[in-house]
Amino acid sequence: MKIVATNKKAYHDYFVEETYEAGVALVGTEVKSVRLGKVNLRDSYVSLKSGEAVLSGAHISPYEKGSYFNVDPVRPRKLLLHKDEIRKLKAKTEQKGYTVVPLRIYFKDSLVKVEIGLCKGKDLYDKRETLKRREEARKLDRIKKEFNTR
Repeated sequence: MKIVATNKKAYHDYFVEETYEAGVALVGTEVKSVRLGKVNLRDSYVSLKSGEAVLSGAHISPYEKGSYFNVDPVRPRKLLLHKDEIRKLKAKTEQKGYTVVPLRIYFKDSLVKVEIGLCKGKDLYDKRETLKRREEARKLDRIKKEFNTR
């Protein structure tokens, strides 16, 4: 598995409760662009409409050598999930505070996959708490490293 891009903002803004693996319907030049790592998931989201999951807002840069085969870099892309997974996600997102967000995009063998997460939004104080814990963990690591070098 080769990870191409990660949505760090999603981990900052949401609590990830469940994750799913989905395939992505892409055209040839988009796959070549993904192989080069030209993907941005920052402001992307997954919408669930009429029994389909669609990845919106993900930016896949046009392939330089693609000429007229290139498509719109932010076009909506269909996600390939089982019907029961889509129904389960739809039921959860209808509850208050839940959303579906792409977490990372990667290659599994030769296929492009997206890990999507069922997420619940964090409040401002939760974000501060997360940053505080991360900073404390860094301090502990520094102290351990300094102690081990003596």
